[in-house]
Amino acid sequence: MHTILNSSVFQQSGYYKSGQGFPIILLHGFAEDHSIWNSFIKHLEKDYLVIAPDLPGTGISALPEQEMSMELLADFANEILEQEKIEKVIMLGHSMGGYAALAFAEKYENKLSAFSLIHSSAFADDEAKKENRRKSIKLIQNEGREVFLKAMIPNLYSESSKVRLKHEMDAHLTMALQTSSESMIAYYQAMINRPERISVLENTKLPVQFVIGTEDNAIPLAQSLKQCSIPLKSQIDILQGIGHSSMIEAPDQLELKVNSFCKYVLEL
Repeated sequence: MHTILNSSVFQQSGYYKSGQGFPIILLHGFAEDHSIWNSFIKHLEKDYLVIAPDLPGTGISALPEQEMSMELLADFANEILEQEKIEKVIMLGHSMGGYAALAFAEKYENKLSAFSLIHSSAFADDEAKKENRRKSIKLIQNEGREVFLKAMIPNLYSESSKVRLKHEMDAHLTMALQTSSESMIAYYQAMINRPERISVLENTKLPVQFVIGTEDNAIPLAQSLKQCSIPLKSQIDILQGIGHSSMIEAPDQLELKVNSFCKYVLEL
């Protein structure tokens, strides 16, 4: 793991780096760390320079004193690119990582060649989803993160994946339990407060990939499809029978879709 140096905000923060070629940065989702991408990275590092950070408050990265926000995560990703002297990158964001990728595209679009939203959305939470997040915060505070995560993680998988990938789901839970309650609450507040970023999709001239699971309970298919036609250049990849965690449920399929997208971007 590499550490971010000379940062007044993101002290004790780390990221994984491997491979050679055009740089790709992977932003993980809520209650995850960079290791959620492990199987996927093994595919990508053959052809690309892959950077996978532990977002602040996850893995080896400390939670900063500043209030958590998607804009702060965009700044975090930018500090890594500055340290690595990377001028252009393809950014892939899973779920909450996609919210951060949209914030990055809004703030640092000149540093992007393209971005991919993997089971993610440019829409803000509606009031029902905000209320569900508030209830989750209370559950974490009152019952603890283990009770909360044991209920949450199965919902990130399709019904067939729950049967097929029991060991992988257990590993997912073990990884998630490494994230503190404080970090989880900070991230839920940030997701509640994040603005809609449909305008980013409307205004960008960059290629945008949408990876969608037909059995995604967190980002329903109908909601995902609403945003797909908004950008000028879209690649839409629908994974049949997959839930919210294609990097675990179908890493081979995801690699093929992402590699196709990256090749298209680099040939432009």
